[in-house]
Amino acid sequence: MLHALATLFAFQLLGEFLVRATGLPLPGALIGTLLLLLGLLFYRRLPRQLEDTASVLLQNMMLLFIPIIAGVMLEFDHLRREWLPFVLACVAGAVITFIATALTFRFFLQRQRAKENEHASETGQEAA
Repeated sequence: MLHALATLFAFQLLGEFLVRATGLPLPGALIGTLLLLLGLLFYRRLPRQLEDTASVLLQNMMLLFIPIIAGVMLEFDHLRREWLPFVLACVAGAVITFIATALTFRFFLQRQRAKENEHASETGQEAA
């Protein structure tokens, strides 16, 4: 688990370094995550340690949001003055996420059905 955490932090640090070195207008954590994705695509598999660590982090994700929520509460006066853009950004972000998730799910569901139909036609069975 320690090795996997070190890997995650190393990619985040690399992303932060690249953002500061190039002046990209993106969060370093996002660049680090994209670099991790590229590394995993190149490696062609997800190491078991990394999968286990990510699973534990996802199960306890609510704990990771506590500092963010505390930070938002520190900026409450600012949010009170500019609540409309904040609410619109939250709603738009939720809608975009919902649509992207639905389209991705539909794509993979159709892909799975096509594979099942292809397999059924190869074996001479009828698709359900």
